[in-house]
Amino acid sequence: MSDQDYESPQGIRTSAPVGGGLRGAPLGGEYGVNELAELVVDLLAATKLVPDDKLSLVRGRAQQTGSLARALVEEGVASSDGIARMLASRHQLPLVDLGITPVDPVASKLIALHVLERVIAIPYALQGDTLMIAVADPANLHGIDELRLATRHPIELGVASRDDVLAAVRRLVRASEAFGGVRAIIEEEEADFEVVDETDLEADDGVSDAPLVRLVNSILFQAAEDGASDVHFEPQEDSLVVRFRIDGVLQEMQRIPKRMMPGVTTRLKVLAKLDIAERRKPQDGRISLNAAAAGRLLDVRVATLPTVEGESIVMRLLDKSKKPPTLIELGLSEEMRERIALLVARPTGALLVTGPTGSGKSTTLFACLNVINRPEINIITVEDPVEYRLPGVNQVQINQRAGLTFAAALRSILRSDPDVVMVGEIRDGETAKISIEAALTGHLVLSTLHTNDAPSALTRLNEMGVEPFLTGAAVSGVLAQRLARKLCSHCCEMFTPSAEEMIAARVSPDVAAASDGMAFYRKRGCPRCNQTGYRGRVGIFQLLEMTEELASLAARHASREEIEREALAGGTRTLWDDGLAKVAAGLTSLEELARVTI
Repeated sequence: MSDQDYESPQGIRTSAPVGGGLRGAPLGGEYGVNELAELVVDLLAATKLVPDDKLSLVRGRAQQTGSLARALVEEGVASSDGIARMLASRHQLPLVDLGITPVDPVASKLIALHVLERVIAIPYALQGDTLMIAVADPANLHGIDELRLATRHPIELGVASRDDVLAAVRRLVRASEAFGGVRAIIEEEEADFEVVDETDLEADDGVSDAPLVRLVNSILFQAAEDGASDVHFEPQEDSLVVRFRIDGVLQEMQRIPKRMMPGVTTRLKVLAKLDIAERRKPQDGRISLNAAAAGRLLDVRVATLPTVEGESIVMRLLDKSKKPPTLIELGLSEEMRERIALLVARPTGALLVTGPTGSGKSTTLFACLNVINRPEINIITVEDPVEYRLPGVNQVQINQRAGLTFAAALRSILRSDPDVVMVGEIRDGETAKISIEAALTGHLVLSTLHTNDAPSALTRLNEMGVEPFLTGAAVSGVLAQRLARKLCSHCCEMFTPSAEEMIAARVSPDVAAASDGMAFYRKRGCPRCNQTGYRGRVGIFQLLEMTEELASLAARHASREEIEREALAGGTRTLWDDGLAKVAAGLTSLEELARVTI
């Protein structure tokens, strides 16, 4: 296949295969089947780096989508960033990393959104009078012509990852919907129209054009795309503040004018099927949300709370389509993984996971269930709420109003011939007693408990009314954990802290002196991590395995300090020790470790 230079009507020169290789490229900004992508597949086939059956799947998907480059990405043969580098080199255009290069809000508004969505492009800077645009497909000449016609500025092209461009365009769409909703309502107010139209607010199709509906939808879908676990609508004196909890930390995302607060809260209560006339008492409800763009099927729990400034609404986003992580993905060391695998392989006993709310205890239990889940055993869980769906596992949802508490469910479960019982949380003495007795009578019990560290779990059970001699005999191990934010791999930097800096970060003087001169990593901030310096989270763990000495201490009602001294003497590491190893590995920072463990 020979090449010839092609010049668009707007003066953009590039190379295209003879025979109209670009003719079938859709306007939607696909990468286009080009000779370079064909060459890559032929090269992979010749080197045997990728199995032949995988390459066959690539070619088949390319015929369906009309894009060989995109097929390489979807089948996992190439990354989106790799394709961008390849296309930038092929067309002799600069490579733009949108994860590092911020998108200028002024520049992004100079081309209509529908054009950017169609071409898959994002204006990211305005240098003088020249508009800098990152495109996913520089071979899409019709799309490039459309960009040039859509602005009065001369344009200069760069190539960016298709995923990064789509994410940037989606952010613009969400911001536009939110701003459009606010602006439309203000315009209606100025025209003396009602702010809250009851029929508009009660539209439950999710696609209504009512400004308030668009505003609420944009906030919820943005939360889904950002991976938020909670969304807070908090009334203040002058506005309604919207905050997302991302990676365990709340971030303010938007301020909605105070006069729009009744309409927003009413819309949320309609979605959650709550009483919109009741504003004096707390209410609970739920919403099913299909955020297809973010690839998330969400079960949203809604809780309202009357405050002096108005009704506060908190939404917990549970991803029903998410699969539980493996023990490796949790951040457990290899040694700890092997020890936990041995504990959950036992036919009897109790494994307790402890830590504060939001520390990932239930996620760890599901990772353990994944290890032992097989057709030969009967696994029953009792949860509130059901966070993950596991095939082959009987999962029971707590219903307080119907009288189905943890204790009541446990009594019924033990009559259903279980091999493994997972209790979402030990909240009271009755649940604790039934769980411990089940562990002694031939069942493996997995559960969570709220304590600060592993040794405290044994004394907490005794305080809840469990006989001390039963605790030592039934409990096989206790895993204490925290979740620390991971440093953003795109912007973190290495540094060597002084002893004074480490003490300022709440490190003990002894540890600071021992670590003097060691190289650590710290946060900086970039567009990929929303300038926080962190992206994702990693677990920090302390595993206490029951020994004869610990069992005898528990049986004679020993204090937490005595149990801790014996555990440390037996080789148990503290949470701080495990966290410091992750700091040294560059996974998190000293400040973050101090925040979650001290």
